[in-house]
Amino acid sequence: MKNKILVVAVHPDHETLGCGGTLLKHKANGDKIHWLICTTLNKNNSYYKKREKEINKVSKLYNFNSIHQLQFETTKVDQYSMSDLIKNISGVINKVRPNIIYLPFKEDVHTDHKKLFEASYSCTKSFRYSFIKKIYMMETLSETDFAPSFKKDSFTPNTFVDISRYITKKIKIMKVYKSEIKKHPFPKRKKNNRALETFRESKTEKKFAESFILLKNKKKKKN
Repeated sequence: MKNKILVVAVHPDHETLGCGGTLLKHKANGDKIHWLICTTLNKNNSYYKKREKEINKVSKLYNFNSIHQLQFETTKVDQYSMSDLIKNISGVINKVRPNIIYLPFKEDVHTDHKKLFEASYSCTKSFRYSFIKKIYMMETLSETDFAPSFKKDSFTPNTFVDISRYITKKIKIMKVYKSEIKKHPFPKRKKNNRALETFRESKTEKKFAESFILLKNKKKKKN
């Protein structure tokens, strides 16, 4: 049985930074991959139309089975009620019915990330969403790496995915987001992506790896 994957991207590009290679690997294995984009730029923003074109190009490069845009205004997620966030996210989850979900890290410094993690995780209760079998938190450059270094707040992965065959395409996709790729010390550069995945590789003996925190793993009951 093939998997249905849903990646919850707070902002466009987080699907690529956090689990781009893993998504490409899922697709190569015949899984269906779905993209939930939670926020958008204000339509009066001069970059709005360019960002929509980027999203369209990225979606084609991944060959997503579906894309869902919630249109919450970026950097202003804290102005929406939790019930409104949950209602919209739940609607997508019930439509896609994924068995694997990738979420932002709960301690990411961006307030959009924190609130959308909380709302998304509220939509994974087993008695309401029994089809969800695995939940991961992903590591996002420029957000996760700035989390407090206290042990309880740190990103401590327990799952590593070998993306050696997909790193080149991941970097190619990341380059589509031209406004997000800036000079040193900006963390989303190609060099930093490769460095992080090489660092995570040390845990797996693979050339490049993405890392995750497995929050839930509901295994099938044996007869």
